[in-house]
Amino acid sequence: MKIMAMAVQGAKQNGRHSGICGQAPSDYPEIAEFLVKQGIDSISLNPDSVMKVTLKVLEAEKELEGKKEGEKR
Repeated sequence: MKIMAMAVQGAKQNGRHSGICGQAPSDYPEIAEFLVKQGIDSISLNPDSVMKVTLKVLEAEKELEGKKEGEKR
């Protein structure tokens, strides 16, 4: 997981797009959630996992948005 985080952060620092395709985010929604929290730009999923993983991603994005709102106050 640390390598994935470093890759996403490195891409962000260099103004580059970061994305992942592969089985892991489809089979393990918690990996998709982790990547969203790291700031990944895109994730490819298997068709049978889109709904499950999308809900997990939405939860992570809401959590991040809540943290940003708290920082503004």
